[in-house]
Amino acid sequence: MFWLLLSYIRPHCGALLAGAVLSLVAGAAGLLLPLVAQGLIDDLAHDRSIIGKLLAMAALVVANAGVGALGAYVLQSTAESVVLGARRALSSYLLRLRIDAVDRTEPGDLLARITSDTTLLRVVTTDSLVALGTGGLTLAATAVMMGVVDPVLLGVTLVVFTVAGVVLAMIVPRINRASRRAQDAVGAMGASLERVLGALRTVKASGAEHREERALHEAAEESWRQSVQAAKWSAVAGNTAGLAMQLAFITVLAVGGARVATGAIEVSTLVAFLLYVFYMISPIQQVVGAVTQYQSGAGALARIQEALRLPAEPPAGHVELPYWIVEPAAVTFDDVRFRYAYGMPYVHHGVSFVVPAGGMTAFVGPSGAGKTTVFSLIERFYDPESGTVALDGRPVSEWELPRLRSAIGYVEQDAPVLSGTLRENLLLGNSEADEGTVAWVLATTRLDGLVARLPQGLETPVGHRGTRLSGGERQRVAIARALLRCPRLLLLDEATSQLDAANEAALRDTIADVAQSTTVLVVAHRLSTVTMADRIVVMDAGRVRAVGTHRELVAGDPLYAELAATQFLASEY
Repeated sequence: MFWLLLSYIRPHCGALLAGAVLSLVAGAAGLLLPLVAQGLIDDLAHDRSIIGKLLAMAALVVANAGVGALGAYVLQSTAESVVLGARRALSSYLLRLRIDAVDRTEPGDLLARITSDTTLLRVVTTDSLVALGTGGLTLAATAVMMGVVDPVLLGVTLVVFTVAGVVLAMIVPRINRASRRAQDAVGAMGASLERVLGALRTVKASGAEHREERALHEAAEESWRQSVQAAKWSAVAGNTAGLAMQLAFITVLAVGGARVATGAIEVSTLVAFLLYVFYMISPIQQVVGAVTQYQSGAGALARIQEALRLPAEPPAGHVELPYWIVEPAAVTFDDVRFRYAYGMPYVHHGVSFVVPAGGMTAFVGPSGAGKTTVFSLIERFYDPESGTVALDGRPVSEWELPRLRSAIGYVEQDAPVLSGTLRENLLLGNSEADEGTVAWVLATTRLDGLVARLPQGLETPVGHRGTRLSGGERQRVAIARALLRCPRLLLLDEATSQLDAANEAALRDTIADVAQSTTVLVVAHRLSTVTMADRIVVMDAGRVRAVGTHRELVAGDPLYAELAATQFLASEY
């Protein structure tokens, strides 16, 4: 964990060093105060002027405060930069996570890692690493000065602090464990909250508020319990250090008083040494605080590192999208076997089919047949366990991911819409689309009427997950977004399921037009969509059982004939 922390701090070493030097200069000014005080007492004893010593002490106090404040500012601002760097790196990595890694992880927990866990880096940078360095050096320098004043009293002081150090060594691991558990509990609470907010309407409609509330409270209480445990052991560590200081002061006063009585040292020497004992309070608190804070930070760093070990895709570079569709793509599946995780049943059992460039191909079959998985494999959200998925005769595993996905427009089954404006959602996949192209796509998907009704037109916020839009409007936005990418291959996963008859008919015409210049693959349950396809792939239980036209399949495949008669809209058959 220490070397991991250094990797985050390394880009800011210069600023941290400057802040540490300023803190040490402030500490050096404080170290000179007891010596000046010793000289002042000697001057008083010998009836000499003390004005010079008083001015020197005032200057040292001002220097200690001013330089110390500047050093603290430099360290705090640098710590914020460390947190910023960590958040940038982690957020970039999380956006590149493989879909199967996201499937295994709670989004709320990942959110906690990028917010609360990275925040602890600020504390561990200033209150741990730097404080340990500056506090340790100040403590060592103080010990040297105490040895100069009186080696015997220094030995007495070190004995007391050694005993306290042994006690602290037993406490520190407990702080580490409690802090890690507290951070895990915060992640669990974030996951629970994200789960509820993501389906709040369902929770309310199901009358499940109290049950979900109880789950949230349990996670919050677990975080509280572990945080209290960490606070308890941190308090014990702090009080141990405080008790050591008091014992050191009493012991030094007793032994030093005896040495003054025997004439071994002067009173001014004892006073100077006691001032150094008092001066040790701050660096000791720094060191003890640094150790305890490091335990909290180590737990957060471990959680950040766990996120950075999740499987991720290579960094995506910028790919220039074509002005408009340039050439349709061909798709081939050759004996593809796939399952979502080891130990789970296979979704595809040797799926094979060929889709030539251009035209429209429909995928039909019962629920669970593996139709949507076909699209996920083409997009390389997942990789097949065996077999080959190819685009234009080249396995998709050999394509650079940005270039592969730049050739594809994908409309998911639930047509997600992001929080933001309508324009931001439309241009999500092609921010450089010109106004003319946007206007054409809006008219094509019949969104122009919606834009005209909205108070701010394209700049109108659509709400969290597009809650201010109807289901059909969200589908049309998703389709428009895909068309604006000018794709060579358009994947539509039940893209018209929430459209009314008029809008569906208009969109079918649009898809038919697009299929003239690009390759369209569509998962559909409506007969009106299927019958317009150039070819139909019938899937069942993870296998391709038939390929052909609507007329051929009705006559030659019993499953398709049954689907056409029952699952498709009977009025359209």
